[in-house]
Amino acid sequence: MGFTVAQRLVLIVAVASILTVSKAGGFDLDHKNGSRKIVVGGQEHWRFGYHYTSWALKTPFCVDDVLVFKYDAPNATTFPHSVYLLPDLVSFLDCDLSRATLVANTTQGGGDGFEFVLKDWLRPYYFACGENKGLHCKDGNMKFAAVPLLRH
Repeated sequence: MGFTVAQRLVLIVAVASILTVSKAGGFDLDHKNGSRKIVVGGQEHWRFGYHYTSWALKTPFCVDDVLVFKYDAPNATTFPHSVYLLPDLVSFLDCDLSRATLVANTTQGGGDGFEFVLKDWLRPYYFACGENKGLHCKDGNMKFAAVPLLRH
């Protein structure tokens, strides 16, 4: 099930607000010593049922930060997970994986996890789990957007 028009509008306004504040220097990110490694979801890691969009809204991202996706390889007791990079906001909102790019398969999240570097300033990166034809994205809340800011 996709987002309503009102939900899409709220998300667009929220992203625009974040971009406006970041351009005005409203964030004190205190990342002067280079990139950080950020474990996606913190202690929750990359799993079905955790709300990653809420997590991402509380997490400042900077250029050259490294996102670490940690998840167990598929087995009898865990769901398989993957990481896809979606091309745009509409694909993100609808969990439409038809034009998405696989960046980590179901086995790459084990051990130290899969690492993805945020390279482009103010470029929205849209991530989602692509397993079960997008069900993990749609019903499992396994999606988030990251908009890296410049360090100061």
